[in-house]
Amino acid sequence: MTVASFFKRASRVLSSSRFLLVCTLSGGGVVAFSESQTGAERPSIEANGPSKKKVVVLGTGWAATSFLKDLDASLYDVQVVSPRNYFAFTPLLPSVTCGTVEARSIVEPVRNIIKKRKGEINFWEAECVKIDSSNKKVFCRSNIDNLVGSGEFSLDYDFLVVAVGAQVNTFNTPGVKENCHFLKDVEDAQKIRLSVIDCFEKAVLPSITDEERRSILHFVVVGGGPTGVEFAAELHDYVLEDLIKLYPTAKDKVKITLIQSGDHILNMFDERISSFAEQKFTRDGIEVETGCRVVGVDDKVITMKTKSTGDICSVPHGLVVWSTGISTLPVIRDFMKEIGQAERHVLATNEWLRVKGREDVYAIGDCSSITQRKIMDDITTIFEAADKNKSGTLTIEEFQEVMDDIILRYPQVEHYLKQKHLRDFSTLWKDLQGNESKEIDVEAFKLALSHADSQVKSLPATAQVAAQQGAYLARCFNHRDHAEEHPEGPRRFSGSGRHKFLPFRYKHFGQFAPLGGEQAAAELPGDWVSMGHSTQWLWYSVYASKQVSWRTRVLVMSDWTRRFIFGRDSSRV
Repeated sequence: MTVASFFKRASRVLSSSRFLLVCTLSGGGVVAFSESQTGAERPSIEANGPSKKKVVVLGTGWAATSFLKDLDASLYDVQVVSPRNYFAFTPLLPSVTCGTVEARSIVEPVRNIIKKRKGEINFWEAECVKIDSSNKKVFCRSNIDNLVGSGEFSLDYDFLVVAVGAQVNTFNTPGVKENCHFLKDVEDAQKIRLSVIDCFEKAVLPSITDEERRSILHFVVVGGGPTGVEFAAELHDYVLEDLIKLYPTAKDKVKITLIQSGDHILNMFDERISSFAEQKFTRDGIEVETGCRVVGVDDKVITMKTKSTGDICSVPHGLVVWSTGISTLPVIRDFMKEIGQAERHVLATNEWLRVKGREDVYAIGDCSSITQRKIMDDITTIFEAADKNKSGTLTIEEFQEVMDDIILRYPQVEHYLKQKHLRDFSTLWKDLQGNESKEIDVEAFKLALSHADSQVKSLPATAQVAAQQGAYLARCFNHRDHAEEHPEGPRRFSGSGRHKFLPFRYKHFGQFAPLGGEQAAAELPGDWVSMGHSTQWLWYSVYASKQVSWRTRVLVMSDWTRRFIFGRDSSRV
């Protein structure tokens, strides 16, 4: 066949059968691929290789934001669900209530945060209403009004990170939800600010009697923790430095009362700070009622019961701020019932922040609590693993080798050694035996560590804890593949190998308590306590540096400067 006749025949075939010709010049041949005319689908080819694992993050608070900031989103398909499209710097909420800092100065849009991350992160402004961990699915509902469509949707996940926070604990006290203000988020702080101004505006009306004026200007704070104390101090400064100048007839009528059920305010701080705060509030005219429990609140009166005597008294009020701790959200309670944690008060995780009973669900922040495994539950297994020659006793070398992993796996042991002022493990060995050359049996080993579990403590529900948990979990996600081949965690005493990661270890960097009048108290590592004006300036510098972006850092600092120069704004806007 001639070349001309070949191409003539090929042209007929192409017109009828739609052939694709590929000429391989190097081989001198012609290869023909036909495309079927039956319309069969082509095989799909994923340009990005294997599909990424889906990570769904619930929440935009401290824990979730810290996780998102440190996560390498290019490794996962990340979706974030939260009813709030911003992150709020919650330690400054008391300042927002009195106009020391503006609300917009302490919030950063979530989309600003995630757009700066490596990889793509999708955000959905909606509330998670149900977690179906059996089918790896979360059900969500948008809270935006006047939506076209239902606003309800569901998301599948491979890994779920629960960081929804918590709600205010009312202890089922009658009237609290209806008649009290809370201080949990930005909206709460803005409502309090408006209510304070309303109280003063109403108190100066010509139709109000002096008795009514005193009731209207009686501000009650329930809860002597950091939030309650800081709000009381901020309110006192606001009244003394700004409002009295604008409402001179209310000068002698304002009263601030702080109610605490315990014996002291700030009882989670060093007792020196607690005592200093009480003395300062007394000098400032803030009435501190300790040992009192609120039993009821209505729109005009708050009722208290004194623990020591059992006496019940009712006091008129103009505004009540309730700040007495946190409780679990309904969606988390339902989830806890599903996974067999219905009897608990908070969602339980292990030391790697994984929810107990669900390998693919993690919980961080205020919605969860780490359940530290007790060493005495594993003491026999640990001894058997350490006794390599199966002699029934441990030498100091075997003891030293196993103690390194014990410290990593059971942090309460390290706290126990510090409490007993034991420098290292050899000191513990001598303290136990009195002779460094002797060996110890299983009973002596149990005795050496029998009191270590007394040092197990729950972590506080603070921003500092939540932020560290988020950063830790992000690191685990970033190094998940590497840890499969090169585990870095402690030894598995009940099996072979090692844990993939080191367990979460909280590092306390200290805590502040602003007390008003440009004074603050600080409890810092190393048992260092600082109080006074210099500590307030330290508070300014630390809180400015901890802002989530340069935008909020500049706004907060400018608000502080504005307040020093012009005072706080009392407009009702």
